[in-house]
Amino acid sequence: MNRSVRIACLVAATAFPLCAAAQDMAVTAGKDAKVLLDNEKVRVLEVNIAPGASTGMHSHGDNIVYYITGGKAMQTMGDGTSKERTSQPGEVMWSGPVTHDTKNTGTKPTKALVIELKAPPQ
Repeated sequence: MNRSVRIACLVAATAFPLCAAAQDMAVTAGKDAKVLLDNEKVRVLEVNIAPGASTGMHSHGDNIVYYITGGKAMQTMGDGTSKERTSQPGEVMWSGPVTHDTKNTGTKPTKALVIELKAPPQ
C-alpha cells in the first residue's frame, strides 16, 4: 500500500469513525476504484466493476452514486443480508452511511461515480 493510500485511509477513518471498522473502497476494490478528487468536503471515486468482480466489504458515510452504465449487482450488507439491485445509465442514488460489498452479477462491466460527502469539522 503506497503512502497516499495509507494517508487516505487514515483520513477516512478519522472523518468517519462509524466506518473505521470496515475498509475504504479505494483499498478494497483495488485497481477497480480510482480516486478522482479528495478534499476537505468531498471525495469522488470512479468505480469500474467487471462481471463477477466485487468492491470488497467497505464503508461510506453519506454518499451519492451516479451510474454511468447500468447493470445488475448483488449488495451484501455488513450485517450479512443481501439485496439485488438493477441500475440504469444516468441513474442517481442517495445513501446514508452504509457498510457493504457490491458484486457485478451482470454480463457487462459497470461504471459509476461515487461521491462521498465528508462531515464538517466540529
